[in-house]
Order: sequence, then C-alpha cells, then structure tokens
Amino acid sequence: MAIEGSTTEARQPRIRLGMVGGGAGAFIGAVHRIAARLDDHFELVAGALSSTPEKSIASGRELGLDPSRCYGSFKEMAIREAKLKNGIEAVAIVTPNHVHYEAAKEFLKRGIHVICDKPLTSTLGDAKKLKKLAGESEALFVLTHNYTGYPMVRQARQMVKNGDLGTIRLVQMEYPQDWLTEAVEQSGSKQAEWRTDPARSGAGGSTGDIGTHAYNLGCFVSGLELEELSADLDSFVPGRKLDDNAHVMMRFKEKDGARAKGMLWCSQVAPGHENGLKVRVYGTKGGIEWVQADPNYLWYTPFGEPKRLLTRGGAGSDAAAARVSRIPSGHPEGYLEGFANIYTEAARAIFARRKGEQIDPAVVYPTIDDGLKGMLFVDACVQSSKKNGAWVKV
Repeated sequence: MAIEGSTTEARQPRIRLGMVGGGAGAFIGAVHRIAARLDDHFELVAGALSSTPEKSIASGRELGLDPSRCYGSFKEMAIREAKLKNGIEAVAIVTPNHVHYEAAKEFLKRGIHVICDKPLTSTLGDAKKLKKLAGESEALFVLTHNYTGYPMVRQARQMVKNGDLGTIRLVQMEYPQDWLTEAVEQSGSKQAEWRTDPARSGAGGSTGDIGTHAYNLGCFVSGLELEELSADLDSFVPGRKLDDNAHVMMRFKEKDGARAKGMLWCSQVAPGHENGLKVRVYGTKGGIEWVQADPNYLWYTPFGEPKRLLTRGGAGSDAAAARVSRIPSGHPEGYLEGFANIYTEAARAIFARRKGEQIDPAVVYPTIDDGLKGMLFVDACVQSSKKNGAWVKV
C-alpha cells in the first residue's frame, strides 16, 4: 500500500495517543479514533473524554483504556502523562471549539504533539495566542482539515502546481447541508446545540463549521492566499444566534501577475444537500472540478478540448494521488480514509522527530497557520456582513 511508506516507517513503534473529548455519543471522536488506527501508526492509551470526571472515566473504560489513565480533566492528563516514562506522545483534541485553546496550550507547553479538530478555536484572539504558543513549542501542531487528505484533492493541487491550468483566474467553493433547516438545537440535538451556541462555537455558525472547510480546500488546491472579502451572512431559522447561510465574494493576492477572484457559498439550511462540498478552479489553460460526494474522480477540462474524467489510481492520476491511496482504482476510498491520511501524514512527521530527522517535504498536513487563516476568514465574514457586505481586508 502506498500509504504505508517505507519498511523503516512500518517498523516504528506505535505513537502513544491521548484524546480530549470524544466520549460516549460523540460522532467526531469515533471518527478520529478510526482514522488514527486505520494505518496502525497510533495507539490510544489515555483520555479525558468528557466534561465531567464520571463520564470521562466511564467512556474510557468502554474503550478499554487503563482506568488509571482515564482523566477527569485535560489539564490533569497533560500534567501526569508528561511525567510518565511511557506517557502520550500526541493528543487528539475533539471537543467543541471553545475548549481547543486551553486544551492545546496544556499539551504544547509540555512538548506533546497536538492533533486538533477544526476550526482552530472559538475566537480570533485565542487563535493568535495559540499560534504564538505553537511557535514556541517543540511539538507539532496538526489541524484536521480532513478533505485535504483525499487522493484526488492532492491530484488537483499538483495539477495546479504543474501549471496544467495555467494562471488561475477563478476559484469557486461551496458546502451546502440541510440538517439545520429546522431549529433542531431546540429539540435536544447535542451536535446542533453547541454548533449554534456562540459561547461554544464562536462568532461563526455555518461559516466556522463548514465554511472554513470550503475555504481551506479552495486555497489548498489553488495555492492562492486571500486578500479581502465581501460577505452576506444570514440566520434564516428564527431565534438562531449564529449564521446558517453565507455568500462570500473573494479577491486573492496577486500571483503570477494576476489577481484571481473567488466565490464561496456555505449553508446548513439547503434541503436536498447532505454534505455538498465542491471546489472548482479555472485558469487560462483549463479547469478542474472535485465533488466530495464522488471523491474518487476529478473532472479536468483543458481549454478547447473534451472534458476528461480522472480516476483515483487510473490513467491520468499521478504520484501525489497514489501516495495517499491504499487500494486499486475502482474500489472507493472516502471520508474515513481521507481523515486517516491526515493522521498518517502526522505520524510520518512524528516518526521523523523521534529520530531527530528532517520531516520529508512530501509530507503534507494542515498546520496552525491554516487554522489561523480559517479564523481570520470567519472574523472577516462576520465584520463584512455587519457592514452590509463591505469589502474587508483579511
């Protein structure tokens, strides 16, 4: 399997992993655990899995953890694990957004690598402080923008780098869902409750939850950096405190003598869309389109020529896609595998650190910088919308 890398990497002892959040009933915690184990590079050995000691210990036991390493708080876990001879080497933070900063801080200052769910934090101020802490720590910081791990997303990014599309002119990003079309946060939905609560989610609703994914994906593929934006945010559901729909126009920084433009739509009130993430990039020589619902394919249209369908592992796909593929073409790889690719890239970086070696330049994962850019994006969207869509520098 291409994902396994060299035989030297395969013989490395598993990385001892802890987890903050992700206890009983938490969707994303289970996803992280599957992703961490898929390529057999991590072993979950400790956790502060819930906001109360009782629930945390119960969740840890359910997962088969040693009861002595099931902690009542992330601070307790960070302090004790840092002192243990075989304490955790990395921690996955899978809590609501408002906990990310304080939890990451405790582990970073003790030299423990952090793998954090997105968005980076709940406030821009915390994001900036976390960026500073990460820069001062010897530990790695990995942000799980998992869609960057899909093979055909890597393919698309490499094609842009290769110049197959020419000079980039347009980037279109969209991420519609429908699960918040009604006020489910008022009827006991745990996921909806915290995602629509400014105290736990932050200033952005759909912009923070899924808009950051679309924005990150567009920049990852195109290689562009945002300069300014104009945003129109809405809370269509009566009583909802955060946006559930956003339309954003973008102007990117000059690259190759040109300034590309972008459009982003994210919505959680669009009936008929379950998880409609899509990115399109157009340049002077051609265009590409990738759809998350059909992730093993990439549409490529050289200007003036017929549209071409590139498949994962098939003719036309390159080493960038093959490097993060496990199985032959025609056998679908999707959400969990893409998520696992981020964990495996993180593992490769941690293995290099273990041996005191430089991290292979081919290793690619979202970093603290990507997290800060996402928070700057959300902040700019909120500020622009408050000013009736005025253009705001990012």
